[in-house]
Amino acid sequence: MGNALDNHSFLDFAYQLYRTMKTNEISLVYEGEINQDITKTFTSLTERNLAKSEESNAVQRKVFNVMVECLQNISKHADSLSEDDQKERRGIVMVSKGEESYNIITGNVIKNSKVPGLRESLEQVNSLDKKGLSTLYKTQMREGKLSEKGGAGLGLIDIAKKTGSTLTYQFKEIDEELSFFILTSTIKRNK
Repeated sequence: MGNALDNHSFLDFAYQLYRTMKTNEISLVYEGEINQDITKTFTSLTERNLAKSEESNAVQRKVFNVMVECLQNISKHADSLSEDDQKERRGIVMVSKGEESYNIITGNVIKNSKVPGLRESLEQVNSLDKKGLSTLYKTQMREGKLSEKGGAGLGLIDIAKKTGSTLTYQFKEIDEELSFFILTSTIKRNK
């Protein structure tokens, strides 16, 4: 594999990240392997951070639950940058607090072959209202294990249900085999 991210796109990404961090209050950032232990640690840190804030219990619970779902998505679906560490699921997770909402931003590497199916799932989830999401969730539960192309994953449906907001996403191509998938889940603070 060649130079994974050329300098220009890396600097562009770093600047975007810096801008996000300047304009939002970033509570937590983590980059590395995402596994069961990391999920536990990260969620307990978030829980502690939120407990110190003036946030309502309902909002705290939503932020916490959505973050667990996002971390589980990475640990299940992330692909590896190199052939050598196929077992390692790496990703980046950020929790930011704005005036009106919390954003949970996750990023992980996925194979380009998965992008069309994932994009389709995200668009399907974003096109549905609360009732539609519940129906889709029940259907997916009934049909059991999903095929590679089998509609939206339960994790995405659950995140959309819990946030009540559209899922924002981006795919940044790394090379001909891999892309970087960025997902932003927004939880409104004043509801």
